[in-house]
Amino acid sequence: MWSLETLGRVRLSRHFFMRDFFYSEISAFHGIPNIPDDPDTMIEAGRGLAQNLLDPLVETFGPLAIRSGYRSPTLNQYGNDNKLNCSHNRANKAQRLWDYRDDNGHIGACVSVVIPWFADQYGDHPNPKRDWRDLAWWMHDHIPYSAIWFFPKLACFNLTWSPAPLRTISSYVAPRGMLLKAGDSPSETAEQRQNRYADFPPFRAIHYPKSPDTWSPA
Repeated sequence: MWSLETLGRVRLSRHFFMRDFFYSEISAFHGIPNIPDDPDTMIEAGRGLAQNLLDPLVETFGPLAIRSGYRSPTLNQYGNDNKLNCSHNRANKAQRLWDYRDDNGHIGACVSVVIPWFADQYGDHPNPKRDWRDLAWWMHDHIPYSAIWFFPKLACFNLTWSPAPLRTISSYVAPRGMLLKAGDSPSETAEQRQNRYADFPPFRAIHYPKSPDTWSPA
């Protein structure tokens, strides 16, 4: 228990600690511990996710709601076996399984995120007031994501970081399917994309108290 508590205190970035990503309804309800097999790999992947993707979102839009984050192999497999919206472990390496490298040897991490600022504008499914692609193209133009998947409720999306990013965007919201395939160019010009999010806050413009010079994410 003390080792798990220590792991939860690990600071991943300016705004996130490891503990922020452990909660799971499946774990809580079914009593399955969410404990990694390889904490060092998990920390490395978590730092990549938090520093490269999540911190820029916080510093642009304000606080994020983390809907779900890390899953242990045991927890994820249980979710898959019982049809609880979990992909099987083979597909989740370097995704929900932050402590396992993918078949190409790359680390990675995936998290489900809601941006309240955008969700307030988006409205309720099935009649959203704003297009999810406005946020999708903003992320494409501003952060080094690997994969993004949008869902109907609250404009929630899965966001994946990898040191070898695929750069794919998909959605379960109309228009459903893949907006951007790996290696393809965007279907909209830079000007069209920028017009979509012209009313978004300036990138990383939120001012927080200055951190002391001794702080380091490493």
